Amino acid sequence: MAIFDCILFDLDDTLYSSDVGIAGFLRKNIEEFLMMTCGITAEDAFALRSELFKTYGSSLVGLRARGYNIHPDDYHSFVHGRLPYDLIRPNPSLRDLLQSIPQRRIIFTNSDMVHATRSLERLGLTGCFDGIICFETLNPDLFGSKIVLKPSVTAFNTALSISGVNPRRVLFLDDSEKNIASAKAIGLRTALVGRRRRKIAEADYLVEEICELSRVIPEIWSSAMAHEEVTSEVNSRFSLRREVHELSA
Repeated sequence: MAIFDCILFDLDDTLYSSDVGIAGFLRKNIEEFLMMTCGITAEDAFALRSELFKTYGSSLVGLRARGYNIHPDDYHSFVHGRLPYDLIRPNPSLRDLLQSIPQRRIIFTNSDMVHATRSLERLGLTGCFDGIICFETLNPDLFGSKIVLKPSVTAFNTALSISGVNPRRVLFLDDSEKNIASAKAIGLRTALVGRRRRKIAEADYLVEEICELSRVIPEIWSSAMAHEEVTSEVNSRFSLRREVHELSA
């Protein structure tokens, strides 16, 4: 019997590598938004973005906390709407891997639905997930007094409530150490994703690349007695897909 009933996947820098470079463009767009909104220089915008992230976990949350009457849709359309999505390439190997997972698969991201949908389309992963928990899901009242996002425990509890699952039978994958720590604190099994990540106490697994999931966490597919056969099958499919993908690149 599988030990997980549901797998929650972060999106950005988890389902595609941070090497793609989307995060760098996102930071640039946020800084331009801060320059426009706050009337500050590029140098000050760089410092403010870092300060808001460290203090509030998000520039949008920080701006709202400091009294700026910003609608989330305006913010997201500026910082996400101008991203070079063409940098995100289709990943048929990952699609095969995800479709082989027997448990429910749910995206859990702080990003807005438009960005999540567009990113999944670029990756070729449309239809691979049973649901998307995103900014709008966590914040149905867009002008609510408080914005809820990972790594807050409230965000995780909301995601679990929506998913209707026992936290101790959920696997959560994310590239953020803070998010992993929050997930572990409420009982989830956790996998930290990223090539340059170091193993932390709150992470049950360390996954350098998402396509290594079958090697690092074979128990997703089967009980301990059968996992070697399943892992071999999944890895064979992945290797074949990768060879074809590399030849056609």
